[in-house]
Amino acid sequence: MPQSQFHSNLDREFGAVREHWSPRVVAEANGQYVKVAKVKGEFVWHTHSDEDELFLVRKGRLTIRYRDRADVVLEEGDFHVVPRGVEHMTAADEECWVVLFEPAATKHTGDTVSAITKPIEDQRAHLR
Repeated sequence: MPQSQFHSNLDREFGAVREHWSPRVVAEANGQYVKVAKVKGEFVWHTHSDEDELFLVRKGRLTIRYRDRADVVLEEGDFHVVPRGVEHMTAADEECWVVLFEPAATKHTGDTVSAITKPIEDQRAHLR
């Protein structure tokens, strides 16, 4: 994907997402991926040992749960950074659209492997 010429629209990118908890890489910049995901229900508890993770809510409401601190509730337009090494779990009662900014090396479910883990190849498959 030649980044110097890349242009898209967030709503169009979200329209291409067919499955909850299945992020889609929509851009790359400076070793970071920009991803979009539709979420509903609860994700798995996990940690990213070496990467911070930024969540930006485009539509809906997202709760980020922590074991060692208060939950963070994000409304449309809100964003929050989960610090590296901090165990967390995301949840949404209704469908929520989330934009994620994270280093390209970040694994979908961190060190946790589950049935919903999506390898980066699947998240980038539409770019081929």
